[in-house]
Amino acid sequence: MSELNFFVTCPKGLEYLLEEELQSFGMEPLRNAPAGVWANGSLEAGYRACLWSRLANRVILHLADVDATSADRMLGAVTDLPWEDHVPVTGSLRVNFVGQNDEIRNTQFGAQRVKDGIVDRLRTASGQRPSVDAKDPDVTVSARLHRGILSVGIDLSGDSLHKRGYRTEKGAAPLKENLAAALLLRAGWPAIAGAGGDFLDPMCGSGTLVIEAAMMAMDLAPGRKRERWGFTRWPGHDAELWLGLRQEAEKRAHDGRQRVSQQPIRFMGSDQDPRVIATARNNVQRAGLGEQITLEQRDIEALPDASGEAPGLVLVNPPYGERLSERKQLGALYQSLGEAVKRALPGWRLGVFTGAPEYGKSLGLRSYKQYRLYNGKLPAQLLLFTVDEASTRTSRAPDVPGEVTPRITHQERAAMLRNRLKKNMKTIGQWARKQNIGCYRLYDADMPEFALAIDIYEGRVHVQEYVAPKSVDERSARERLAEALAVIPEALGIDAEDMVCKQRQRQAGLSQYEKQEASGEFFTVHEHGCALRVNLKDYLDTGLFLDHRPVRHWIQRNAAGKRFLNLFCYTGAATVHAAVGGASRSLSLDMSNTYVKWAQENLAINGVDPAHHRVEQTDCLQWLADRPAKDQRFDLIFMDPPTFSNSARMAGVLDIQKDHGRMIRQAMHRLTSEGILIFSNNFRRFKLDDDIGDEFAVEEVSADTLDRDFQRNARIHRCWHIRHKI
Repeated sequence: MSELNFFVTCPKGLEYLLEEELQSFGMEPLRNAPAGVWANGSLEAGYRACLWSRLANRVILHLADVDATSADRMLGAVTDLPWEDHVPVTGSLRVNFVGQNDEIRNTQFGAQRVKDGIVDRLRTASGQRPSVDAKDPDVTVSARLHRGILSVGIDLSGDSLHKRGYRTEKGAAPLKENLAAALLLRAGWPAIAGAGGDFLDPMCGSGTLVIEAAMMAMDLAPGRKRERWGFTRWPGHDAELWLGLRQEAEKRAHDGRQRVSQQPIRFMGSDQDPRVIATARNNVQRAGLGEQITLEQRDIEALPDASGEAPGLVLVNPPYGERLSERKQLGALYQSLGEAVKRALPGWRLGVFTGAPEYGKSLGLRSYKQYRLYNGKLPAQLLLFTVDEASTRTSRAPDVPGEVTPRITHQERAAMLRNRLKKNMKTIGQWARKQNIGCYRLYDADMPEFALAIDIYEGRVHVQEYVAPKSVDERSARERLAEALAVIPEALGIDAEDMVCKQRQRQAGLSQYEKQEASGEFFTVHEHGCALRVNLKDYLDTGLFLDHRPVRHWIQRNAAGKRFLNLFCYTGAATVHAAVGGASRSLSLDMSNTYVKWAQENLAINGVDPAHHRVEQTDCLQWLADRPAKDQRFDLIFMDPPTFSNSARMAGVLDIQKDHGRMIRQAMHRLTSEGILIFSNNFRRFKLDDDIGDEFAVEEVSADTLDRDFQRNARIHRCWHIRHKI
């Protein structure tokens, strides 16, 4: 069988694991690339990768690298390729194009030119040519542009290989299936299962980890239940070869099930939320593992006692904590997990996959191995522990910076900050007074020596220290902060007691503000005639996003007589503006009980009727996915989601770059024909999907939503007005 060239893609960070896996399929790895491996092998090896890879996303049969330094050169080079060997003239195709350069800046344009080249090559004298089918093509062409070179191939996979067919989109878990498989491999699960050890995920969510663990132990091919593949209508497909591989997979599955039933190995998942357990049960049934996997609703403290049994594996992906109110609970959650495994599972191995690795210290165990990986685009770590006396350590909260005493050690440097603050008070402060704005940003890292954000809240000052770059050592950073704390009260003419400073930790993973005491010190500020409660001490944020002031004012001026929806409402400030502006009714939704109560208080102090302006605690993602009720149509919708969230109360994970298209479409289903959706987020590298502009009337208004005090930080948020096309 002739040698072929493949590019096999995978999530970032899994390249070396994928390289080993491809070798087991008979491929010869050539080199690793970011999020993929180049390899040589037979068509059989390519089919095995499609059927058996637990780590890959796509298996691409590489055809050629062509000149793409210009669109015309790329078109000519693509046209010269022997497409008659790969695309039927009477069939259909789709082009997946990624990458850009100075000449080709748009992926849609790049895909169009590649399609034109293929069609030009195959068009017959009678004008017959392949059609384009974006949903169910006969052949999918992969085109990857990098530094003027276009790598062209045939995608043998069809859908991404991480989609095993057992998990529904509605019950999506935070982990993709191939990332879950990678965690199991890194944690040594195959060897543990081979020795008869059990598996447990005590925060199982939708059940991805426990399902992947069972499939791995029973030698079930990940692609065994998939019905669609990218090669079945490809002219080079060898149906007899593929049938033989499928039959081999069925035999291995039968033997694997028999082997596991004789040992026997237990596959256990539990979660305190009955809703996600129901989702997990459905996924387990679809995977055909209802008899092998046990699922229970159970608190983390109530792990089953497995002392004296063969050592097994506990593998868990705890919530990361999107807000400070949630992060404060993580220490207790990790501590409970550590105490539970030490009590019930001595001798077992524990794996914790987390975006907040600093909380590993709260487990009371010493990690013997750490792997840096990614959950989507979020940096994360897999921490591995042996549950035994030798690994036990004192459980403690994450390190926090010590108290910083105001002190000037460099008079000239301190004078520079003092002069800048006084200058800003004359410019930004004067502007704010003329605009009748009492809460504003005075200073935003204007000087590199003092990386601070300084906000004024009607006579009180809120100071946030940005994470210092690696070039600045911690001692120097603390020295400069001490100078700033000495200078700020004097320069602004306030008492030191009216200043609150929050420091960020110098650490990997999710940065965490210094833990604040539960002071309960709320006070009321005013914005465009609205009264709003803020708290400078107790939370990661104060309760009022100052950069969204123009957005809230626009809502207030345009809300009269309108039905207003506030998704991810936080403390409901935008709803207050809508109600004060004359909105006929409103609905505000947030997952946090803390913020729901805060929003209700904000509405109450403005005399807003709660019967017409409701605030409810709910998972906004689930609410959007549900079928709208008759009264859930709105004239004005404000949606400002977080960049990423995998809160324990959510049914799934939120990744704003990946999920925004679906969320916008779902919100538009609830928008009246003449209504406006205000969509905003603060992800600096965010790119709005081109398809949204094709479906709706989209206007970016980011520049109009930044007041004078945020001109230095123009990308603090992005904002669009989205309407139905007429």
